[in-house]
This record gives sequence, C-alpha cells and structure tokens, in this order.
Amino acid sequence: MKQKKIPLRVCAGCQEQKSKKEMIRIVRTPEGAVEIDKTGKKSGRGVYVCQNEACLEKAYKEHRLERSLKTKVSDEIYAALKQELL
Repeated sequence: MKQKKIPLRVCAGCQEQKSKKEMIRIVRTPEGAVEIDKTGKKSGRGVYVCQNEACLEKAYKEHRLERSLKTKVSDEIYAALKQELL
C-alpha cells in the first residue's frame, strides 16, 4: 500500500519544515484582508507559523509575515495569534 504524502510547510519564524497540521496559517484574501485561517482552505496567499511563541516573535520582529503576504499585517492579527498559542 502506498503511503500518503504529508504536506510540509516552512515556518515564517524558524524556517523549519513541519507538517501542515502542526502549524497556523495566516492568509491574505483576494480582497486584501489578512486573517487567521483555521481550516487551511481559504483562498489567497498563505504563510505558516509554528505553534510556539518564539517563532511568532521572530516572524514579527523581522516582518516575515508582511514580506510573505506582501501586505501590512495589523497588530490585531498578531494579538489574535498570541491568543491562539495560549
């Protein structure tokens, strides 16, 4: 029997590859809004962050989410992500 391939994604913070299920997806919708994608299926440009605070901090300090999404990421999104990690 063939093994099912696990989709891997790179964390915006630590740059490590992990499975999609272990990470949080942030998406820029076609309308330009930035949201946290809990389903992982929203259309738009996505970026992934590990579910730990160190990675989120690093991504925040180095503006990696902004760079990946090619748009400004509001402080509310970062605050919501922090809540998500607690």
